[in-house]
Amino acid sequence: MWPWGHLAVGYLLYSFFVHASARRAPDGYATVALALGTQFPDLVDKPLAWTFGVLPNGRSLAHSLVLALVLLALLVVLFRRLDRGTMATAFAVGYFSHLFGDALDPLLAGDFYSLGFLAWPLVAPIQYETEQSFVAHLQELSPAALVSDEGLFALLMVVLWLYDGAPGLRVVAAIPQWVGRRLSV
Repeated sequence: MWPWGHLAVGYLLYSFFVHASARRAPDGYATVALALGTQFPDLVDKPLAWTFGVLPNGRSLAHSLVLALVLLALLVVLFRRLDRGTMATAFAVGYFSHLFGDALDPLLAGDFYSLGFLAWPLVAPIQYETEQSFVAHLQELSPAALVSDEGLFALLMVVLWLYDGAPGLRVVAAIPQWVGRRLSV
């Protein structure tokens, strides 16, 4: 799944969850945490595997339910102590939606071997047919990827995000100011 597909699935799930449970749109900080959660497994695994060669492949450490459960339990405890429980929930929804998105095709195909990444390191790493790198991964991008189900989900996400009041936009827009203040101290 491409980054926009992970973001779209995560935001659609989280927004529906917040609307159903709290009768409101997601807030800005939680939306940023959700967005980070939807990308987190790839932000960890792909560079560590493809650039630095310390992981067996681009779906191992952060794609494992073993690490996910430990990391998310720690985040929930930390964020609840900071009175930011919604941020932990949003990150967790994003993280789990990423894992679900990567597991969906193999699951539907009955390819249980390819689901092994969910249990790494308890099971051997998956042997992928091709050597991966960022360049090789980007070469797989085609216009069809934009008009696929991921593209449709991304379009639906943008519509819902705008309906929700574009949560997170102000938070992200304030980051350069925040960094500038920290650097000038």
